[in-house]
This record gives sequence, structure tokens and C-alpha cells, in this order.
Amino acid sequence: MLDLQEFLWGFSILSLLFCSLHGLTKALPMALSLYSPSSPISWVTHMLLGTHNSPSQESALPPNNTLHGPQDDTNNSLRDGIFKEASHSLTMAKSSGASTKLRKRPGKLVVPEYCPGLEFSKLRKKMEDQEFHVQGRDYCLATKKGRRETLEDAYGVMLDIFGDSKQAFFAVVDGHGGRDAADYVVEHLGKNIINALEKIAGEEEKEIESAIRKGHRRTDEEFLSQGVGSGACAASVLVKDGELHVANVGDCRVVLSRNGVATPLTKQHRLCREEERLRIEKSGGFVECKNGVWRVQGSLAVSRAIGDLHLKEWVISEPEIHRLPLTPDCQFLIMASDGLWDKVKDQEAVDEVMREMGEENNKKEAMKACKMLLEMSFRRGNMDDVTVMVVQLQHFFLSI
Repeated sequence: MLDLQEFLWGFSILSLLFCSLHGLTKALPMALSLYSPSSPISWVTHMLLGTHNSPSQESALPPNNTLHGPQDDTNNSLRDGIFKEASHSLTMAKSSGASTKLRKRPGKLVVPEYCPGLEFSKLRKKMEDQEFHVQGRDYCLATKKGRRETLEDAYGVMLDIFGDSKQAFFAVVDGHGGRDAADYVVEHLGKNIINALEKIAGEEEKEIESAIRKGHRRTDEEFLSQGVGSGACAASVLVKDGELHVANVGDCRVVLSRNGVATPLTKQHRLCREEERLRIEKSGGFVECKNGVWRVQGSLAVSRAIGDLHLKEWVISEPEIHRLPLTPDCQFLIMASDGLWDKVKDQEAVDEVMREMGEENNKKEAMKACKMLLEMSFRRGNMDDVTVMVVQLQHFFLSI
């Protein structure tokens, strides 16, 4: 009896196992259909189902019949839905990968290391302060470069004209747009004036004034013929026969000390002068105010100069001339570029020279006065070139 019961229990267990295995064979095809035939899970499925397809045969099967076995319509529709979802997911993954590839981050930008020493060493060398001094027989001069790369100020001196120690020519020149015009004026203006004087028969004032105008005009024409675009302002003094003949074009100026009182001998040719603006406008030009400064055609701040080829129709080289006889109260001249006069008043400059020279009128101290005027200008914020010349006048008095 006991053996029969044991047999029945064993048979029941085997039947249960068989039914479980049969149900598993129907469920596995749907669960494992998403995996590749070459995967280990697919190999297990083949073993359980008794299939032995080779890889080449599996790859040749249609997508919906990867697994073999009896399947009802419900299983087929469920399997088709799973395949559609899998295909859709795969398509989305591929498109997402493609877009990710298009948005790939660019390569790292390599910026060279900044090295100020190499980049600015040459520029700093050009921009170093440049200052020099000249001590002459009856004059002294000091020049200091401003913020520009090159010094555009210059000066010219001619002594003992026609062999006469009481005749001389002095000039202070301030270039713009380069040094070309300034260098040319220094070399030729005095010579052209002296050459024009040689052709004058009389010694009348009008004849000397005519020679000065001819010298300026010839210098201007000869420089313009070279086709160079720079220009230059100039203030000059011709000392002849006990008289001062002061001429200027532009904004360099000459101031006379008469018993310690400053007497201006020139006027600056700037557009703040109404007569200069009207002259330019009548000649067809225009003036424009930029940052508080009136400029010819919106560019040049002076209305008269030598050179300036592109503005020659309006910027003339005709000088204004002032004649003054030398008297015992005439002590010295201060001739300077606008770098000084824009920061130092006429009387301040005269007072500084008087203070350094003292009551004895010591010529040796005049150089110290020139240096002090330079420093005064830069201390007050000047950034332009500055040239200061002090001319002692006692030697040029005529003996009675």
C-alpha cells in the first residue's frame, strides 16, 4: 500500500514538472524575442526548445520568425507589438546618437601665453623720455618729448648774418603728422628769408617784411612739391639793425620781457579767432568743433602752417609779422611751442626766467630757467612736445 502511495506522489510531481515545462516553452519565445540570436540567452532558448540553427540560418530568418515553435494569434500580435516598440526605440536611439554627434563640443581653444615684456619692449623704448639742451652764445634751449613716439619739435638758429654779429635769426618749429615738415622748415626757412633779403636794395620796413613773406612762401611751395602730407607751425625772429621782426604761422609763440613785464609779440592761428574761421569759410572750407577744439575740415587745430598738402586750400602759410625796435628795457625773448603756452601763462614764464637769472641778468642761469619751464608744463598735465628758447637781447643793441 505504501509503495502505491509513493508511486502516485512521484507521478503527480512529474506531471506538475511536465506542465510547468510546457508552459515555460510557450512563454520563453515572447520574453526572449528582443535579444540577439547570438546572445547566451538565445543559446539557452535553443537548448530548451530543441532547435539547433546555425548563425547563418538565424540571420536569414525573417524578423518576426526568429524563434520557432507553435504560437497562437494572441502571441503573434503581442510579439508584433513588442517588435514595433523595440524598432521604434532603436530608431529613436539612432537618431538621438546622430544628433549628439552633430552637437559634439568643439576642440579646446589654445591661447598662447601673454608676454608683455616681448610685446611692448620696443614700444616702451620708443616712448622713453627724450630731452636735450643747447647753450649758445646769446641763447639757450631745452626740448622735451611728450607722449608721441617721435619728437616733432625742432629749432633753427643763424648767427652773424652777412658777417654782422648783431644780425641773427631764431626759430622754434612744431611739426604735426610727422617730422618731415619740421625738419624741412628748420633747414630752409632762415636761408630763404636771408636770400630774399640779399635782393632788397633798401632797408625800409616794408622791404624786410616782404622778404620774410617770400621766405615763408618759398619754403612752403618747395616742401609741398615733395608730395609729403605733414605740416609745421613756426615762430621766428629776425634781429636786424637794432630791430626785431617777429613772424609766426600756427600756434608757436614769442613773448618779450620788458623790465620784467610780459609782452606777447605773436597771436596763435587757431580757429578760436573769429577772423580765421571767417577766412576759411569764405574760401569754401568748414570748421568743426571736436571735443571742445575747433578744427579745419574737422581735422587740423591750426589755421596757418607750412605744409599740410591735403588742406592747403584753407591752411595758408602767410605769416603775421610784428616789428619792434630794441630799447634798453628789452631784456629777453621766450620762444616756445604750444606745449608750454597751453599750460603756462606769459607772465608766469617771464617771472620764472627772471627768478633764475636774478637782477644781474646772469646768462648761465637762463638754461636752468628753460628746464624749469619744461617741468612746469609737464607737471600741469601737458603731454605734447615742448621746446623753450630764451634769447638774450643785450648783445643786439646798436651802439650810439
